[in-house]
Amino acid sequence: MGALVPLVLVLVVTGGRGAPRDTLACTQGLACRLLGPDVLCGMEPQGPNRGLALSRLRLEPALRCTGPVACSPCLEARLRLAVPRSTAAPRIPAARHGGDAGWGSTKRGDASPKHNASGVLLLAGHTYTSSRCVAVEVWAPIGTALPGRTLGWVTFRCFEAPLGSELRVMAYTTAQGHQRLSQQQRVPDCSWPVAQSAVPQCQVPRLQVSPGPKEVVIEVQGAMPGHNYTLRLYHNQSHGTGGPGRVVTVQSSNVSYSLPAEEVLPCLCLQVWLETQDPLRATLCPFSHDPEAWQRLWARSRLVLHAEAQALTCSLSSPCDLPAELIPCWQPAPTGPCQALPGLQHPAMGQGSQELWGLQPHPNLCVQVWSHGQVQLSQCLWDRALPGRPDDILLLEHHGNTSLCALERGACTPLASFTPTGLGHPGLLEQELRRDVAMGQCRQIWHHENSTVVTLWACPTHKYLRARWVLAWMGVLLGAACLLLLLLLKKEDIKGWLKSLRVGYSSAAPLRGRRALLVHAVEPVAERAACALLAALRPLGLAVAAAPGGGSGAAAWGPLPWLHAQHHRALRGGDTIIILLSPAAVAAAHQWDADPSPGDVPTAAPCEAFAAALSCAVPALTAGNGRYVVARLEAVVPAVPAVLRAAPAFALPSETRGFLRALAAPRCRGRWLEPYVAAVAEGLRRAVGE
Repeated sequence: MGALVPLVLVLVVTGGRGAPRDTLACTQGLACRLLGPDVLCGMEPQGPNRGLALSRLRLEPALRCTGPVACSPCLEARLRLAVPRSTAAPRIPAARHGGDAGWGSTKRGDASPKHNASGVLLLAGHTYTSSRCVAVEVWAPIGTALPGRTLGWVTFRCFEAPLGSELRVMAYTTAQGHQRLSQQQRVPDCSWPVAQSAVPQCQVPRLQVSPGPKEVVIEVQGAMPGHNYTLRLYHNQSHGTGGPGRVVTVQSSNVSYSLPAEEVLPCLCLQVWLETQDPLRATLCPFSHDPEAWQRLWARSRLVLHAEAQALTCSLSSPCDLPAELIPCWQPAPTGPCQALPGLQHPAMGQGSQELWGLQPHPNLCVQVWSHGQVQLSQCLWDRALPGRPDDILLLEHHGNTSLCALERGACTPLASFTPTGLGHPGLLEQELRRDVAMGQCRQIWHHENSTVVTLWACPTHKYLRARWVLAWMGVLLGAACLLLLLLLKKEDIKGWLKSLRVGYSSAAPLRGRRALLVHAVEPVAERAACALLAALRPLGLAVAAAPGGGSGAAAWGPLPWLHAQHHRALRGGDTIIILLSPAAVAAAHQWDADPSPGDVPTAAPCEAFAAALSCAVPALTAGNGRYVVARLEAVVPAVPAVLRAAPAFALPSETRGFLRALAAPRCRGRWLEPYVAAVAEGLRRAVGE
C-alpha cells in the first residue's frame, strides 16, 4: 500500500501580512492545506519528512483582485514534489481486518491516516523591506513510486509586492539536512498588458483641453469613481517647475475644471495621477504653440538694462523660458531705425542678470529681444546720464585704423562714401574721423579681449556741425538784415501785403503750425469723442496726436515709451496737452485724490496709457509746467477731479468756444472761431449720443 508524507511550506514575501484571499491548489493524487493565514518566520512548525524531495520551484506573475478594476500584482509559487533518489520508498502493509492493498485516502482532515504518511515542507521569500511566511501541509502517495519520479505540484496564489519590485522565494523542508530551492523574480509593472486594465496604479486618466475666449476647460477622462486624484498645474522651466496642485475626489469617470484664460502661458503643463504608491502620471503641455499664450507671455516679460561703470548688463524676467536672442543695436534718434551691432547676437540665458559681451554704456545703445523673426521687447539708454552724445557716429574698425566704416541703414559705409547728416558732400569728414580715432578722441564701445579683428568706436561730430552752423547762421543774419532794410524802405506797402496775407492764411487754417497731444482713456465713449475731436480740429490746421494710438511709432516703440516721448516733446516744444475726461479717466484720476508725495506715484497697469499719462501730467501740473487743457464730457462726467483743477477746464460740447480759444491762445483773437464752434460741438454731441 502506498503512504502520504505530510509536508509544510513556509513563504516569506514583501507586502505585509497574509490575507483571506490566499488560495492553495494541489494536482491529482496530492492533498494540501494552509496551516493558518501566516506563521512567524523562524518559528515554523516541525515535522518528519520521509521519502519526499523538492525538485523544482517556479514563479509566475498573477493578479489578486477584489473587483473588476481593483487588482494588485503578485507572484504565484509552484513547487514540484518528487521521490528522493537516495532512498527507497517505504511500503505500508494492508490492514489486518481485511481490505485491499492500495493508496490511502487523500481527503483533507483525515484524523487516522492508517494507509497514509505525512511530513513537513517549508517555503520562504525575502525582499528589501519586509517578509511574510506561510505554512502548508501536504499529503503525498509514495508507496510504489520510483526514485526521482514526480509526485505532483503544489500551487500557492499568491504573494503580493509593489509594482516592479524584486522578490526572492525559497522552498525547503523542516527535516534535518533539508534541501533548499531558491528563485528571484521581478513583480510585473504596468508594462504587463494584463495589469494595464486591472491594476489601479496602471490606469492613468486622460487629459482633454478645450480653450475658450475667457476660460480654458480641462477635462479628466477615464478616472475611476471613488478614488482620489491629484491634478497639478505648473510652469515647465529649465531652472525648475512651480505651480500648485489640486487634490480632488472623483465621483464620476469624467470631471471638468475651468482655468481663466489670462493664466494660460506657453509653458503651462498639466499632470494628473492616482493617489497611491509610485503611480503613473499623465502629463500634457498643450499651450506651447498657442499664439495667444505667447502674446500673454511677452506682455508679462520684462527687459531691464543696467548701465554699470565698466559694462552694460541686462536682466530678462519671464514666467517661462524664452526662445529668443538678445541683439544690441545703435539708435541715434528715438524714432529712427536701430542698427544691429555685428557679431554680438546672443541667446537669452533664462532668468537673472547677464553681461552684454563687454559693451560700454552709451546713450544710443539699445537691446532688442528677437523671437520668431520679430522684436518682442526693446530697451534703450536715451534717458541715462552717460558719456557720449546722441549725434555721435558709430565706426567699425577692421585690422587697425586703415579700414574704417560707419554703421548706418543696415550696412557699413566706408568713410570715403559716408555723408553725415547736414555736413555736405561724401567723404567730407574722412580725415577728421581717422585723426580722432588715432588720437583717442573717440570712445571705444566694444573690443573683444581675444580678438584684434573688430573694434567699435563712438566718435563725436558736434564740433564739426558747430563750425559749419556758424557759417550758416552768418548767412541767415545777413539775409535778415537785408530783409529788414527792404521793409524800412517800403514800410506801408509791405504792411498792407502782410495784413492781407495774414487774413488769407488765418481764414484757411487759423491754427496751422500748432501741435497738441490728446490723452484719453480706453473706453467706447472716450474713443468716439476723441475721433470726433480729431476730425473737427483738422480743418483748423492743428496737428493732434492721440494716445492711446500712435500708429507705426507706437508699434515700433511700444505704447508706454511712445507716450513718454510724446509727452516730453510736448513739454519741450510748448505744445498743448488735452486731457479728455470720461468715466474711466475720472476713476483713474481719483487715485491721486489722496495727494501722494512725489515718490509715491499710483501704480499704473503696464498697458493703461491714460494712467501712465497722469503719472507724467500731475507732477507737471503741480510744478506749474506745460500747457494743459482739461476737456470734460458733460453728459457722462459731472465734475473735474481735484487733482486736475490746476489746469483750465471746459465742459463739452456747451463750452466749445472757450475750449477753442484756449487752444488758440495767445496767437489768434477775434471772431474767427465762430465758423468752427458749431462744427466741433455738433460732432461731440453725435459721438456722446451714440
